[in-house]
Amino acid sequence: MKLSEVHLIQLSAVVDAGSVSKGAAALGLSQPAVSRSMAQLEARVGKPLFVRGRRPLQATPLGMQLAAHGRRILAESRRAAEAVQSLLRGTRGLVRVGGVPFFMDAMISRIIAAFQNQHPDVDFQQSYGNLAEVGTGLRADQLDLGIVPLGPAGEPEGLAFTPILAARNVVCCRVGHPLQRSKRPTTADLGRFPWVAPLPGSPLLADLFAIRSSLAVPELDIRYSGGSLLSVMNYMEGTDALAVLPFSVWFAERKQNRIAVLPVDIPQPQRHLGILRPAGPPANPAAGAFADFIVQSFESMQQLILRHENAVVWRR
Repeated sequence: MKLSEVHLIQLSAVVDAGSVSKGAAALGLSQPAVSRSMAQLEARVGKPLFVRGRRPLQATPLGMQLAAHGRRILAESRRAAEAVQSLLRGTRGLVRVGGVPFFMDAMISRIIAAFQNQHPDVDFQQSYGNLAEVGTGLRADQLDLGIVPLGPAGEPEGLAFTPILAARNVVCCRVGHPLQRSKRPTTADLGRFPWVAPLPGSPLLADLFAIRSSLAVPELDIRYSGGSLLSVMNYMEGTDALAVLPFSVWFAERKQNRIAVLPVDIPQPQRHLGILRPAGPPANPAAGAFADFIVQSFESMQQLILRHENAVVWRR
């Protein structure tokens, strides 16, 4: 026997309200329409659903059982409707975000945590990649957002870029490094120590080559390369090696007091870090909401980052 879910929902409303008219009003239906549904349901099960002659209405044991099923159906229906509304508002769903490793680890992972504290029903899949890989992932609908640096060449075709932070690199070393004893290390000083190279394909690798040119040395003594942010920091903490890092990465890790910034002027890249996504209206509202949250987060951090940069890096 198949029973109509609509009839069961209406039955639960009538039982809970104690009358057909009040149950109909609770559902936004007319009283005659609900009366017909109750009659059809009784005819379908072949037994009365209400005790005859009782006012307010009193359900029979069968009517109470069926009303309980109706309540569960109504509750699930409302949860489904709420889920749809949450998806449309961007407060529920899945966001697939990829980007440059050091920046993702130091900054974006923290912003994801802050966003989820406000929207716990949004799940994240994080991956790593540089501009080319992220662009491919976005076009193939494997990513919703990319966090990448972009230079004067502009955004790739079919994608839109929202800048969030001007790229600014610094030379970092372990706390207590010999160069920290110098008020103003020179580029010649930098050439006396080994270096850490970033991951292959990273824009920081080109920045390291630019530093090498400014040192006027044919080669840098690169002792370690290709590590994650955590492994690079662990390595630097135990050696006198130097590394070029985005200032924002050091800023995010500064409270650990493991890595220091050397106040030395180095060639700076002409690019911005930002959000890369498909052009046009966002297909994933949760991704759109998260992108807005990233922008707001960096707007509130911009002045603090700049003050730290002026105080820590370019102090005189």
